[in-house]
Amino acid sequence: MIAYMPKLKIILPFSIFIIIYIIFFQINGPVSKYTKESEIIGYIYDCQIKEDKVTIKVKAKENILINYYDKFNCKLGQKIKAKGEMKKPNKNTNFNLFNYQNYLLSEKIYHTFTASNIQIIDSNQNIFYKIKEKLYKHTEKYKTQNYLQALVLGYDNNLNEDIKNSYQTNGISHLLAISGAQITLFTCLLLFIFNKIFSKNTSYILTIIFLIFYLFITNFQASILRATIFFIILTINKQFELKIDTITLLAITCGILLIYNPYYIHNLGFILSFTISFFLIIFSKLINTYKNFFSKNLVISLIAFLASTPILINNFFEINLLSPLINLYFIPLMSCIIYPIALLTFIFKPLDNILFFLIQIMENASLFFSKINFLNLTMHHVNTSIFILYYLLIIFILYKWSKGKNYLLLFFIILIFHHNINYLNPYSEITMIDVGQGDSILIKLKNNKGNILIDTGGELIDGKPKYDIANNITIPYLKSEGIDHLDYLILTHGDYDHAGMAINLIKNFKINNLVLNKGNNSLENKIIKSFNKNIINISSGTIKIYNINLIFLNDLNTHNENDDSLIIYTNIENKNILLMGDASKESEKYLLNTYNLPKMDILKVGHHGSDTSSSKKFIQTVSPNISLISAGKNNIYGHPHQITLKNLKNSKIFTTKNDGAIKINLTKGTIKTVR
Repeated sequence: MIAYMPKLKIILPFSIFIIIYIIFFQINGPVSKYTKESEIIGYIYDCQIKEDKVTIKVKAKENILINYYDKFNCKLGQKIKAKGEMKKPNKNTNFNLFNYQNYLLSEKIYHTFTASNIQIIDSNQNIFYKIKEKLYKHTEKYKTQNYLQALVLGYDNNLNEDIKNSYQTNGISHLLAISGAQITLFTCLLLFIFNKIFSKNTSYILTIIFLIFYLFITNFQASILRATIFFIILTINKQFELKIDTITLLAITCGILLIYNPYYIHNLGFILSFTISFFLIIFSKLINTYKNFFSKNLVISLIAFLASTPILINNFFEINLLSPLINLYFIPLMSCIIYPIALLTFIFKPLDNILFFLIQIMENASLFFSKINFLNLTMHHVNTSIFILYYLLIIFILYKWSKGKNYLLLFFIILIFHHNINYLNPYSEITMIDVGQGDSILIKLKNNKGNILIDTGGELIDGKPKYDIANNITIPYLKSEGIDHLDYLILTHGDYDHAGMAINLIKNFKINNLVLNKGNNSLENKIIKSFNKNIINISSGTIKIYNINLIFLNDLNTHNENDDSLIIYTNIENKNILLMGDASKESEKYLLNTYNLPKMDILKVGHHGSDTSSSKKFIQTVSPNISLISAGKNNIYGHPHQITLKNLKNSKIFTTKNDGAIKINLTKGTIKTVR
């Protein structure tokens, strides 16, 4: 590492310039050629067709993503006219989770467009789009179609979700992306072929032209773009004998890409690719001290694991400590066997059965290893300062290792400490999670004394779930808070917008106790069948968790889902909290007649702020200081209702519709919102 210190004189000013450049763009935002057009014309360069939606990416004045909720037989290169509504992509509305806007910015897409009508203007594809479409169509003849598309064409959206999840759990998702190692193999094959026919210089030029066309085929993916530009710069360095070292070439490649698109900084593939490459180059001398194939690959796997850990924590919120060992099996299998055979299979179809057999071996092995989860640690999202400290620790450990002193154990101790840091959390918190037009509230007691989720959210369109809230929002958010289990899952009632994701949550997350109201509908009965632990049916009574009492107040039993919603009162950190579920004015009347309710510090407003709840008399009685309303953006019901807001005017009102998720630190008395 010390050998690279003089290079900092060159790299550091260049890096400072790039950082300033990125910050400028992050503050000022992208400059779009569109404002709010209702009609766009462009050429299709990518198209995904699902049951209920067609997603089209077009090159117009700039790249646009079109969502079309109807049937449309799109072809690459078609010129289309779309009419509809243009919007800015949504940011994440829950803490720590995936930011869709930043993801699209990394693809230079600044707007999405919801089309009401699409018209084909010109079906004549140019030669490049015809080739591209034929290549995609070509894979449809194969049993291994999905893997050929992923490994050769860079499109992995069609892979089985359970298999993809197992790859993620094992820390081998990177093997599905076309990486620098694969591009290196690809270019070596091309150079070998071209060198048999042409001169050396001509071979390099032809290889570069081929790589540029390959970029077009793969939609200029960041990891492939990095590998291609790095190869071009490496070739220039070699041909002109510039003698620029590898780390400087990598820095130049990174700088070129960030100048081209500063929002690559939000692309996970880009970040992992450069970070791991940087560490492998910096500590190449350490790697080369190991001559044995197994030992060398283990060291490479460990360095890659260390380098990627902080990034993976903040994106997936879990780490598999077996990942370096698992990679020892999968990397040679993929890089030396499956990927080369995939390239050959793409040309020679008879190899399809062999590739299929090998993929079966890989998938079964991944599913097997993913079930060995005792070393799979759920990790709390880390802030910037901790993130930096992680990397300082990693560099220190690797530097000492290169000097013959192994401090790897220290890193794993730190990881385990981070895993258990939730136990040291001195704060109790309540978070209203943004699940759209539904309800989901997390209560997290300090020092990990209890994790309680009240409702799961859920939304139906034409009888089908809109999207998987449990796997895309609730579970990732819980993990980002360092939560690996729930002590209690409480479902206030059986409406889909409150309990629709319960079965998914039960299947994919550790839950110790399930609490429901006394009257069970068909959805609740399905949920009960899926849960084989402790089930509590309650309408009135008390559940004690640590030193906190959850007091259930609604014993109406009207056989109406909303009126029979569980109503929960609790006091945490000397703050009175009342959670109303979907309770109506009838339920409120019952509470007023039955209990002597205190003034509330926090009120979870009933029925998403509908005018069927939150009567003037009830609100005056509980007189909330803070009112929380869960309602979806642009919901068809008009929630929250103006009458409800008027009744709540003397309190601080927060809605998921406007504020995204809302987190209240009950110990410190602070409020934080996403927006």
